[in-house]
Amino acid sequence: MTSPSDGAKGDDGIKVTDRRSSAESVTEESAGAVKGPGWEMHEDARAAEKRELPLPPFNFSTFCLSLATSTMIHLGLAPVPGSEQIERQLPLAKQTIDILGLLQEKTKGNLTSEEEHLLSNLLYDLRLRYVEAKGKP
Repeated sequence: MTSPSDGAKGDDGIKVTDRRSSAESVTEESAGAVKGPGWEMHEDARAAEKRELPLPPFNFSTFCLSLATSTMIHLGLAPVPGSEQIERQLPLAKQTIDILGLLQEKTKGNLTSEEEHLLSNLLYDLRLRYVEAKGKP
């Protein structure tokens, strides 16, 4: 059997070539070319990245709050990050609310009382806001 780095054909006729060693130095320009349009970094994000700001601690509560923030953006109640643009995407809002509901169901009995309370309140609030947004043209 041949290894993928050999560049030889396998049993199924598919040629696999390992090119990782040739891609060791990636410049910002080439990274932008790979990512394509829409991946350009906002100037504030570049400045923050250069300063290497510490990230907040990540736990279940911050994860739920992150999903709730995404839902608020999809409901059109908050601007899209990096812009002042408001976009309503109700199917995405519903999907994120459903994800939070799934988390509530699957983590039942495994959360602290504070985490249960946070998740329950987030779901209640987001579901009400979704119904309100769905009723608006």
